[in-house]
Amino acid sequence: MRIAALGVVGAAGVAASYFAAGPERFWVNWIVWMLFLASVGLGALFIVALEHTFIARWSVPLRRTAERVAGLVVPASIAAVAALGSIHVLYPWAHPEAAHHPILVAKSAWLNVPFFCARTLFCAGVWIFSYRFFLGGSIAQDSSHDPAMNLRARRFAPVFMALFALTVTVAAFDWMSSLQPEWYSDIFGVYLFAGVFLSGLAGVTAAALHLQRGGRLPGVRSDHLYNLGALMFAFTVFWSYIAFSQYMLIWYGNLPEEIVWYQNRIQGRWLPVILFLAAIHFVVPFIALATRDAKQDARRLRWVAWLVLFSHWVDLYWLVYPELGIGPRFSWPELSFALMFVCLGLAWMKRQLTLGEDMPVGDPFLKEGLGFRL
Repeated sequence: MRIAALGVVGAAGVAASYFAAGPERFWVNWIVWMLFLASVGLGALFIVALEHTFIARWSVPLRRTAERVAGLVVPASIAAVAALGSIHVLYPWAHPEAAHHPILVAKSAWLNVPFFCARTLFCAGVWIFSYRFFLGGSIAQDSSHDPAMNLRARRFAPVFMALFALTVTVAAFDWMSSLQPEWYSDIFGVYLFAGVFLSGLAGVTAAALHLQRGGRLPGVRSDHLYNLGALMFAFTVFWSYIAFSQYMLIWYGNLPEEIVWYQNRIQGRWLPVILFLAAIHFVVPFIALATRDAKQDARRLRWVAWLVLFSHWVDLYWLVYPELGIGPRFSWPELSFALMFVCLGLAWMKRQLTLGEDMPVGDPFLKEGLGFRL
């Protein structure tokens, strides 16, 4: 009830922000949080597909947790469809004067309202279908113990991987890059993928530790936690490498149509934000998970996972918010959005954690997964 009450307060503030702070600020916050929910859900769904693709055994006891966290793609998809109302407010290519801009005219085959809406609906459909496919078959296997589900999921997993790469790249270019349509980066889709996988991994880790603390994941030991910690450590480095590579390539090229994007995000009042982001998204997690013991310490993994989730939100905020041209802001409109979406996410996850058994008890590889040793 407390989560619901706080969510209602946040929703009231969100509604008021549309009129008090303006539609531009409203929609920018909406898109940031929509992308955040989608990132965590898609990252968890990618983990599920990764397990099936490589027939991993160690992660079988944790797969149901990942399947449940992947359910965040449902509210994220609904929020994405609602965010289509932002097109004529935020996106320059949708304004009438775009017809007189040579670069926007050249990109009009891709950047036009009907095709943008169609791509959003396609992405949302792919995400929800894939989530229901993996979770539905897995829960059905709890009672049937039919190993055919594993083969079915294993065949679909590579297909989902291809669709995942396509839809994440589309989301990166549509919802973020096209806010400044003259700008482009060849690795922007990879940059978002790094954040998506890392945030999904953090979400699964936080949920698994919550269940383990409640005694709901018997048999999950420090060996399993070590692998989660090692993956978070590795992809913290990968995200940092891609982020720096993108900046270095644009700095080295020094093209006016490219550098303006970074100029808006590393100068003035945005400089402390990017330094803060570098600290919490790379330096702190890297140091915290550097040793072997740290990677299997449940208490440390818990706070690092929540820090990674927060840092991913800061990253999305830094990517999207500067397009308002007003500098970083975090007052009652942003707090209202945080309250509403965090409460929505927690309430949704509370429901998700009741779906099926806490482990895929019908999976023939569960026993081998529980016996995993480093």
